[in-house]
Amino acid sequence: MALADPTRRHILELLASSGELPATAIYEQFPVSPQAVSQHLKILREAHLVEMEKHAQKRLYRLNPQTLSQFEAWVQQMKQRWEERFAALDQVLEREKQKLVKDNQESR
Repeated sequence: MALADPTRRHILELLASSGELPATAIYEQFPVSPQAVSQHLKILREAHLVEMEKHAQKRLYRLNPQTLSQFEAWVQQMKQRWEERFAALDQVLEREKQKLVKDNQESR
């Protein structure tokens, strides 16, 4: 998954805060080789998380808002699903707790 790598997440954070950056400005932010950063950018492009536009010899990168919006919607769905599951678990645990309290009171 494209977002599993911390370097790629950092690239996305850079683009989110800067809007659009040339590849060289992105490379300068990392202690690894430009070729390594280029591979990360390629993975982000293939995942449609970033867009690249060529201007003469420059390659400008920016976030792809459409894909990020779709990803955000998916994250929200997953969050809602897990919140529902945890709420159901809380109810089960509360019932079990009440049973234990009742059983302890009756055994006295």
